[in-house]
Amino acid sequence: MNTPIRFASVTGLLPEKAAYYRDLHANPWPRIIDRLKKSNIQNYSIFVHEINGQPFLFSYLEYVGSNWEDDQRKIAEDPETRRWWKETDPCQKPLPEADSTGKIWADMEEVFHMD
Repeated sequence: MNTPIRFASVTGLLPEKAAYYRDLHANPWPRIIDRLKKSNIQNYSIFVHEINGQPFLFSYLEYVGSNWEDDQRKIAEDPETRRWWKETDPCQKPLPEADSTGKIWADMEEVFHMD
């Protein structure tokens, strides 16, 4: 197995959609999880934290594959994933830097890791 590459990202969460977003992730669709695993994603977590009254989502995942772009393409082309995103995307409020590039999640820079 490859050494994991760690990814973290952040996005806003619309307060009026927070309960629905939590419900979706409390019982994720099995085919979504299966697609992520087939695309070499592991230890995927999403956290929520409120800052100045606004909820934000922070995600962390590890990639153990050898072709990130191809695995990401397979996820994006998956019909069930596209259906999932139609449910989750309207719950999120992208940060300006992500929104300016057509993304929902803004990449975060790793400044510390302890093995």
